[in-house]
Amino acid sequence: MDLGLKGKVAVVTGASQGLGRAIALRLAAEGMAVAAASRNEAKLRTLAGEIAAAGGECLVHPADLRLPDSPAGLAAAAERRFGRIDLVVNNAGATVRGDFLQLTEEQWRDGFALKFFGAARLCREAWSSLAAQGGAIVNIAGVGGRTGSADFTIGGPVNAALLNLTKCLADRGVADGVRVNAINPGFIRTDRLEQRISLRAAAQGITREEAARRIASEAGISRFGEPGEIAAAVAFLGSPQASYIQGVILDVDGGITRTL
Repeated sequence: MDLGLKGKVAVVTGASQGLGRAIALRLAAEGMAVAAASRNEAKLRTLAGEIAAAGGECLVHPADLRLPDSPAGLAAAAERRFGRIDLVVNNAGATVRGDFLQLTEEQWRDGFALKFFGAARLCREAWSSLAAQGGAIVNIAGVGGRTGSADFTIGGPVNAALLNLTKCLADRGVADGVRVNAINPGFIRTDRLEQRISLRAAAQGITREEAARRIASEAGISRFGEPGEIAAAVAFLGSPQASYIQGVILDVDGGITRTL
């Protein structure tokens, strides 16, 4: 199905690896030009090379979006290069797990600095361009924003804040013509999940296969998700096919979230 994205421009944060990389590749395959941002310039250039080899166009924008001025620089760079912004995908941001009583002030500040404040600032800086194009924002949050967990006391609140911001911006977006939605990924096979599996295997003296089986079983799911499945959801929500979807929080989690 043609999603109607050809010739449009997407800004994707955290694009050098994992979900962000899969999202950037999928949007480029749909015909979008991509402004890809992360702190890892080398991996961004590898991504850009893959997109170019497939006939697409990618702007490499290395930046630390935790810094207050960085989101404005990213939005400005995308507009200079492509003349417009049609879609912003706020994917950047990883938060540490750990004992609430042991987590430091710096870890708390860092958790909010990128995933929440970086996203909020980029939305603000890109808003006028998005409004001019009738564009969209897709925020990548996480299931921890809906369901609290003792070992995810930074990530859960950060995700919850991002989900609430999604609702607030969607309310504003009705008047301005900007669609704003969010996706909550569950257990997706990225490097972070693979590391978690390895740590579990080492701690319990079991194989990685058994560790993965136990994690999935404890979560109540039949399998882990793939990055491409999140990327497909982003492409749909960012496209004209989703023109009547506003303020939605989409759980792409294999059934982990069982509450309303």
